[in-house]
Amino acid sequence: MAGNSKRKGAMRKTSSKKGPGVGSGGKRARGLKGRGPTPKASERDKHPAARRAKSASKRSARQPSKAAAKGRRRSGGPEYVVGRNAVLEALVGGVPATALYVADRIDNDDRVKDAIRRASDVGVSVLEAPRGELDRLVDGLPHQGVVLQVPEYEYAHPDDLLDVAARALEPALLVVLDHVTDPRNLGAAVRSAAAFGAHGVVIPERRAAAMSAAAWKTSSGAAARVPIARATNISRQLAVYRKAGLLVVGLDARADMSVDEVDASGPTAIVIGAEGAGLSRLVREGCDVVAGIPMSDTSESLNASVAAGIALYAVSQARRVD
Repeated sequence: MAGNSKRKGAMRKTSSKKGPGVGSGGKRARGLKGRGPTPKASERDKHPAARRAKSASKRSARQPSKAAAKGRRRSGGPEYVVGRNAVLEALVGGVPATALYVADRIDNDDRVKDAIRRASDVGVSVLEAPRGELDRLVDGLPHQGVVLQVPEYEYAHPDDLLDVAARALEPALLVVLDHVTDPRNLGAAVRSAAAFGAHGVVIPERRAAAMSAAAWKTSSGAAARVPIARATNISRQLAVYRKAGLLVVGLDARADMSVDEVDASGPTAIVIGAEGAGLSRLVREGCDVVAGIPMSDTSESLNASVAAGIALYAVSQARRVD
């Protein structure tokens, strides 16, 4: 009979133990491990949401970065001048270049032909490349089928600028830029330094414009003639120059003394402050003299590169008289 079966588990036995007496669920429950939460649809390989996410990732990778959109170069590599007008102006201005890339099947207008001719005349390699390769090279910047590669600038040591003056048998004349951030201001200051016989330009390593393609272009080739040095700390470098016997002259529109009243017949370093902010506190305290440029009452300040040019002219005139 069913109720008299001797089969194990067929009859309920009275026992003090809790839980099931037969089966594996109660005995091996602790050894079972859950599989965790269900993955998102975008994380499942064969799910349509995963395919859409993968396609979106590829599209974002092809788009230019924010830094590229602003025309910044990728650190640790060459510069790129893009666009037909910009490339031609750079070649005319004597910007050193290593290669000129031209898109295949480009419409050769006069600017492209002139750029190719000028590059060939100075020994710059002219290379044909697909437009997709040019897009990748310049991070998606609008290049119009023409890209000029400029090598990374090799900076001098700030102390080496004193040796340049010594070899020229002239009292040192240096230009120090205190965190000038516009590369066009840097290039224009370098051009003025070359025009008035300065022996070098000093810029900070951080938070300042570097010798980019834009600075090369604005300098009109002067950067190839005037050494440019990078200093880790401008205030400490000014102390080194003062110890070496240089008169450190800071420019400030609010100064009581005019720059043409400064005796700059000896070794001199002219310090120009940043756009708008002017000289920083520590740099100002490290100057022997703070002088200004006389202006009309309607003007508050001058562009950094313009101020550099006027101050250098005043120094050159004073030395010519002596």
